[in-house]
Amino acid sequence: MAERVLRGLGALAVLAPFVVGLTAAGADRDGEEVFRFLDSEIVESSGLVLEDDRAHTINDSGDTGRVFTVDVATGETVGVTYWADGPDDVEALAPAGPGHVWVADIGDNTASRDSIEVTRVPVGDGERTVDEETIDLVYPDGQRDAEALLVHPVTGRLYVATKGFFGGELYAAPPELADDAPNMLGLVGETAGIVTDGAFFPDGEHLVLRTYTNAVVYSFPALEQVGAFDLPSQQQGEGIAVASTRAVLLSSEGQQAPVLRVPLPASIRSVLSATAGPTPSPLASSSTSPSATPAPEPEGGARAVDDLTEAAGDRSVWWWVVSGLLGLGVLVVLVRALRPR
Repeated sequence: MAERVLRGLGALAVLAPFVVGLTAAGADRDGEEVFRFLDSEIVESSGLVLEDDRAHTINDSGDTGRVFTVDVATGETVGVTYWADGPDDVEALAPAGPGHVWVADIGDNTASRDSIEVTRVPVGDGERTVDEETIDLVYPDGQRDAEALLVHPVTGRLYVATKGFFGGELYAAPPELADDAPNMLGLVGETAGIVTDGAFFPDGEHLVLRTYTNAVVYSFPALEQVGAFDLPSQQQGEGIAVASTRAVLLSSEGQQAPVLRVPLPASIRSVLSATAGPTPSPLASSSTSPSATPAPEPEGGARAVDDLTEAAGDRSVWWWVVSGLLGLGVLVVLVRALRPR
């Protein structure tokens, strides 16, 4: 019986993310479409990095190791970088300095990996194949599934946000990464559950983590919640990038999926503006260099948007929907697993 129970729970762990993703279809908040991924090869955009007039993205697990570079004015792919033949479960991208991104092979739905991997990959226009050193990361307290990799904009330090169903954690990589030995992650604190991506704001004192249906802004490193807000309906929302202290950009799985610009609630913008200096334009270059100085945000370039209503508390009504579906899934899978054969 114990074996059947474990088999049932394992099956639920694999299926649950897809069940949760489907609940996002009912969200009614709007976003402004910035562009669409027109490349038929981009079908599961699971990470988003902005750099000047380019956007970089990757497909979710199952693809070869490649990063797409897209012209944000047209949505056309202008570059593809092949960096690995057979990654395990790529789930995220993060900025790694001009012309580079961190590719995060960090997914682990079955909690079976001894370590996860990140790779600093050069990207840009044109097609190229590169051979870069992967860096192993290890959790201090057992395996975790994760889909979010963040880079601190001042220190360049890497952070992994895990994807627990009812709560996750933020882990920090060592300040100096070794490429010839595993790097032990350190726990920073607890976060929301079902996190599919995240990013720091330019001040380095705040970060945002998204789920399929909402986003939460935290102070850093205290991880105190500043505010939360609902996200627009997406097929399976996976990516987020910080456009400025006024908005975020969202990507989603699906063919020809749009990238949406969503303004931050006024209360969150107020907190960010109190701590931030000049911020980059909505499509400004992302850099991990401590000496990089962001360009001022142009006031006339972005369309004025209405304030979004801040979501109250840590959970929106969608969390209750998700919880109900997961509870039903647990019951169905366990009944099947325990049925005599």
